[in-house]
Amino acid sequence: MAELQARWHRAIGEIPEAQWQALTAAAGLPFYDWRWLHGLETSGSVVPRQGWQPCHLGLWRDQTLVAVAPLYLKGHSYGEFVFDQSFAQLAGQLGLRYYPKLLGMSPLSPVEGYRFHVAPGEDAAALTAVMLELIDAFCREQRILSCNFLYVDPSWQLLAEQAGCATWLNQQSLWSNDGFTCFDDYLASFNANQRRNIRRERRSIAAAGLTVTALAGEDLSEGMVHRMHGFYARHCDRWGAWGSKYLTEEFFRFAAAELRPNIVLFSAHRGDPRDPVALSLCVYTAASLWGRYWGSSEEIENLHFEVCYYAPIAWAIEQGIRSFDPGAGGSHKRRRGFIAQPRASLHRWQDRGFDRILRNWLPLANAQLLEELEAVNAELPFSRRELPLEAD
Repeated sequence: MAELQARWHRAIGEIPEAQWQALTAAAGLPFYDWRWLHGLETSGSVVPRQGWQPCHLGLWRDQTLVAVAPLYLKGHSYGEFVFDQSFAQLAGQLGLRYYPKLLGMSPLSPVEGYRFHVAPGEDAAALTAVMLELIDAFCREQRILSCNFLYVDPSWQLLAEQAGCATWLNQQSLWSNDGFTCFDDYLASFNANQRRNIRRERRSIAAAGLTVTALAGEDLSEGMVHRMHGFYARHCDRWGAWGSKYLTEEFFRFAAAELRPNIVLFSAHRGDPRDPVALSLCVYTAASLWGRYWGSSEEIENLHFEVCYYAPIAWAIEQGIRSFDPGAGGSHKRRRGFIAQPRASLHRWQDRGFDRILRNWLPLANAQLLEELEAVNAELPFSRRELPLEAD
C-alpha cells in the first residue's frame, strides 16, 4: 500500500469524471454517478451553506484513482432519513460536540448501496481497512466525533464490520416483483378486502377525470422535468418549516439536461400528459425503480397513492423491473405491497466512552427492530405470507 496516496477532495469536480465512473459504474446506482453528485454540488443543493461540505476520500496510484469514498461533512442531520438525534442528545449530555460529523451516503437519497468503490483487481478488504484508518485519523485531527455510512451495500457491509464499524439497523420499504406479468397479478397477492380497497382507490382517480401516463425516454421533455420542480416546491411549501425543500430549481434543470436516461415522470392529467394536475418523479435502471418526489395542484383523494405507488408499480411490471423502493417513511406504504425491510448503517465514534455506550446498546436495538418488522409484516393484507426479511 506504500505506493498509494490519499487525497481529500472538497468537490467531486476535483476528480475526473471518467476515473470516478470507472470505479462506481459497476454498482449500477444512478445516485453515485459522477453527474448526479456533481449536479447536486453545482446546483447549490449540496453545499456548505446548506450544511453539506463535500469531503471525498480518494486513494491514488500516480494519476490513477484506485479507490474512492463519497463523503460529506454535515452540520446537521437533515436529508439523511436515518434519525440519529438521540446520538446528538447523548453527546450533549456527555459534554461532547456532535456536529460536524462525517457522513457517507448519496445526499438526500435514502437508497441502499453505499460502499467504498475500489478498482477491479485491488484488494477491497485491505483498501477498506486502509481508508477507515485514514478516516479515523482525519476525524481525530479535525476533532470530529463520528463517521457514519448510511444505507450500506450488504456486500460491502461485512468488510467494514470486520474493520471495526458498528452496525445499526433501521427500516425501509420495498416492493419486489414476485413474478408479476401485469397489475392484476400484483393485486392477486392481496387478500380480497385489500384488493377491493386498491381498486376503489384507483377508480376514484378515474372518477375525478384523471389519467396517469408515464413519461420516459423520448416522451420525457426537458420542459416537463422543469415543471416537476414547481410541483416539488409547492408540495414542500405546504409543510412550512418541515417541508424539506432540499433541491434547487437548478438541480432539476441539470437533471433534465444530463440525467434523463434514468428519470421517469408519472403525469396525472385531464387530456394532455404535458398539462399535469400532479407529477411524481422516479429514478430507474433496468432492474430497479426508486420513488423520489411528487406534488399536485389540486387536493384529490387517493391521488398520491396513484401517482407515487400504483402507476409506478404497473410501469415497473411492464418494464420487467424487479424492485421498487418508494422512499423513506410512511406506514401507509405497507398496505400497498411494500414490505418492511432492515437496512444497515455503519458507524465509528472517536470518543471511547461514547463508543462504548452505543456499542452496548446496538445489539438490543437491532434485535427489537427485527422483531418490530416481523410483527408489522405479519399484519400485511396479503393472501400469501412468505415475507422473508433480507437481513444479514
